[in-house]
Amino acid sequence: MSPPKYVDLLVLAAALLVFLLGGFPLLGYVVAAGSWLIQRGVQIFASRRARAELAAGNRQKAMGIVAATSLGRVWLMATAVLLVGLSDRHAGLAAAVLVLVLFTVSFAAQGLAHLFGEPEGQGAA
Repeated sequence: MSPPKYVDLLVLAAALLVFLLGGFPLLGYVVAAGSWLIQRGVQIFASRRARAELAAGNRQKAMGIVAATSLGRVWLMATAVLLVGLSDRHAGLAAAVLVLVLFTVSFAAQGLAHLFGEPEGQGAA
């Protein structure tokens, strides 16, 4: 059994409760959550484009899409944390910790899904 596909979004929703009850700066949450949702949208779009390019036989273009969007998503998150940290150090730290937790959960879920997921070509018909 693989982990839920969107477990990072569940963690993001739970983090709101932690931020509210813990008295952490909501600016950090808003910036981290907003940039996380944007990068997830980019990830979904890039994944669809890469699959379409692979289906068309364009491996290099598919790998280019994956590489460019992966780097771009990391830069987006780092820039968002940096900018909020420059305006408010506590909010920046809160945003950085939240982004770190979300990346860790997301990568772990993707790894487990790949490890325990269905082999390609054996899906439901």
